[in-house]
Amino acid sequence: MEDRELIVKTSAYIDRHRDEMLSLWEKIVSIESGTPDKEGVDRVGAVLKDELESAGVETAVIPMERFGNLLTGVWNKEAAGQPIVLIGHMDTVFAKGTLEKNPFRIDENGNAHGPGVLDMKAGLVIVVYVLKALHEYGYGKRPIRVVFAGDEENGHRQTNAESEIRKLCAGCAAAFNFETGFIDDGLVVGRKGSCRVTLTVHGVAAHAGNDPQRGRNAILEMAHKIIEIQKLHDFKHGLFVNVGVIQGGTVANAVAASCEVGIDIRYDSFERLEETLQAIKKIAETRTVPDTTADVTWTKPSTVMPVSEKNLELFRHVQKTADMIGYGKLQTKKVGGWSDSCLAAAEGVPVVCAMGVKGANNHSMEEYAVAETLFSRAKLALASIITF
Repeated sequence: MEDRELIVKTSAYIDRHRDEMLSLWEKIVSIESGTPDKEGVDRVGAVLKDELESAGVETAVIPMERFGNLLTGVWNKEAAGQPIVLIGHMDTVFAKGTLEKNPFRIDENGNAHGPGVLDMKAGLVIVVYVLKALHEYGYGKRPIRVVFAGDEENGHRQTNAESEIRKLCAGCAAAFNFETGFIDDGLVVGRKGSCRVTLTVHGVAAHAGNDPQRGRNAILEMAHKIIEIQKLHDFKHGLFVNVGVIQGGTVANAVAASCEVGIDIRYDSFERLEETLQAIKKIAETRTVPDTTADVTWTKPSTVMPVSEKNLELFRHVQKTADMIGYGKLQTKKVGGWSDSCLAAAEGVPVVCAMGVKGANNHSMEEYAVAETLFSRAKLALASIITF
């Protein structure tokens, strides 16, 4: 079957299965799957496993002890071409109980709401129905791999999912990640890496009324350090530093003996990250409040997805395909948020990210997705794969 004929047939398949796609979307949004909720994430995985297998995908579950399992699959594995990998994640940032306050629904403006509706459960539905459409009409050019992670939102920092994902991406001709799509039809060709830092200040506890002079206030010392840390933020040159969490003290009438902050760093290169970590270490070693001490630790730094010529070439392919099917104009984006696209890029695979539904306000209760783009983005993905 010629590419154009296959595009027409698979596009019609999406049109015929709109209600099924919406039903699956509602079903998985209605399963709460915050990153720490292993049971919930694995329930989403079980639903998607069945759906993928109905499309002829050979699935496998790689178990994770504390977080959601990694769901993988391969379809059309005997095909001669170099594989394409389709990437997504099943966990969300939302705590258990959010669904009751924010159930799945589509409003009068055609916007869908619910925890993870945009980031990124709609993208999972798109992948499933892309494969179902290709299976229906016998696409045979390339093998297609599927990778659905269970702990993407914390960067796989406490599992071996990263190494497993990299193995599955290695050797692929292209990667499409169905992360959050943007209202302006931007597709992501570059992402920053991320690193989490914990800084702890140790002071001396004392009664704030009877013996304040003996105390050494860890919160006060941390206040000085926070100001210096935030000075490292360099938006103009692409380095983002954010003190996002602070905990300290016990009661108001006691001088605080300890204080801890969580810091998020986003960077374009490991060299810039290393400079920033060394600067934070120096801030930790410098004290304003006498007799306080500090220590600093950080997580394994995540990989960067640079704006490479390979990524831009893949984007141009998607744009050419969009022109062919009358989708409209796309644009390139570079963003600060990390995703599993960075892992594909680390294996030298061309990547285009944000192929999922369009929407805004992800990671908030105001998160919404434009429901109609569930179908238009599925058609764009199908055409991009068929013509690649």
